[in-house]
Amino acid sequence: MSRKILLVEDNLDDEALTLRALQKIDLAYEVVVAHDGVEALDFAFGTGPFAEKEMHSKPRLILLDLKLPKIDGLEVLRSLRSNNETKSIPVIIFTSSSEEQDILDSYYLGANSYVRKPVDFNQFCEALRQIGLYWLTLNQLPPLHKGLCAS
Repeated sequence: MSRKILLVEDNLDDEALTLRALQKIDLAYEVVVAHDGVEALDFAFGTGPFAEKEMHSKPRLILLDLKLPKIDGLEVLRSLRSNNETKSIPVIIFTSSSEEQDILDSYYLGANSYVRKPVDFNQFCEALRQIGLYWLTLNQLPPLHKGLCAS
């Protein structure tokens, strides 16, 4: 089982805050950061600069911002959900957007959860702690590449 979290975040301040919060709550997962949608898909699919990585290193969880350069978060989500190798990876939309359409589109495209980033650092840490507790500890994922629908 992979011990990686893919953080897809283009804002360097939000990236630093998220990494600091994840370190503080000590999830014991390696965090890989993608700064745009292209990097995120390259990592998830093992293409581009990540072409050498093996299938077992797919992320266990993806924290996905919506407003990204090159390919936006909704398109990243659409691509992840349309591929049998990545469709079962939990994708948590972790964004500043509270736009109703973003929430609707995210769930329609297959997001597992939609979390608005808290402004307060303690609340930010608590949100990530709860995400980690549920998605990395309590939630049972299907075995990789076994029993997934081939649609």
